[in-house]
Amino acid sequence: MIIRLADVVVRRAGRSILGPVDWQVEDRERWVVLGPNGSGKTTLLSVASMNLWPTTGTVDLLGERYGRTDSRELRRRVGYAGSSVEAQMRPDLTPRTLIKTGRSGAFEPWWHVYTDADDERAAELAQRLGLADHVDQPFGTLSAGERRRTSIARALMPDPEVLLLDEPTASLDLAAREWLLHDLERLATDRRLRAIVLVSHHLEEIPAGFDRALVMAAGRILAAGDLASVLRDDILTAAYGLPLTVDYRAERWSARLRR
Repeated sequence: MIIRLADVVVRRAGRSILGPVDWQVEDRERWVVLGPNGSGKTTLLSVASMNLWPTTGTVDLLGERYGRTDSRELRRRVGYAGSSVEAQMRPDLTPRTLIKTGRSGAFEPWWHVYTDADDERAAELAQRLGLADHVDQPFGTLSAGERRRTSIARALMPDPEVLLLDEPTASLDLAAREWLLHDLERLATDRRLRAIVLVSHHLEEIPAGFDRALVMAAGRILAAGDLASVLRDDILTAAYGLPLTVDYRAERWSARLRR
């Protein structure tokens, strides 16, 4: 078991924004979390990564329970990438530096000492994520796709066991999205990653190699399991509140309004 949420509830201003939720991620599973805006997807990811304390319930990550372990140390075994991470990256720093700081979970390079091996790994990840030509540019001058790749490379810097991706294709144009999906398909085959969880709004952005899906609405889980059993017309229709037809072809999923 990699992640286990049991009876988890998150309340804000007297109302539940998540839960109660029960969810488990097993070794080698690749999950996509889907649902409309406000359905609790990002909150779920924040709780699962031990970045957000639930109001009630228990959270287990890599065999450790939230509240009974040093979550700061445990989070070093978890790579997290998304717009919230990018917002903390100083625009005048380069991808080379920002990727390197991922080893310690910091955002500023002077808080820790980095070795030649760290420099080499940062350069290798930049190459792997298609950033070789931009590795010494200021982060603030990069395109949305290049910033997203920097965020993912940084998440991979400590060689994590778990990778959590919060809407990695959001705001990307068609070309940047397709190249990133290609990279995510390769990551799905990486046996060093014991689990990957990807939050998305769109079925079209599920990379090949992902095998499990969780659909949310109004802070609750509507369905969870293998892709074929979850990505169905009736489940997506209930989640999004309009009649949808789900299709699968050439290893890509899609959904459209049923007229």
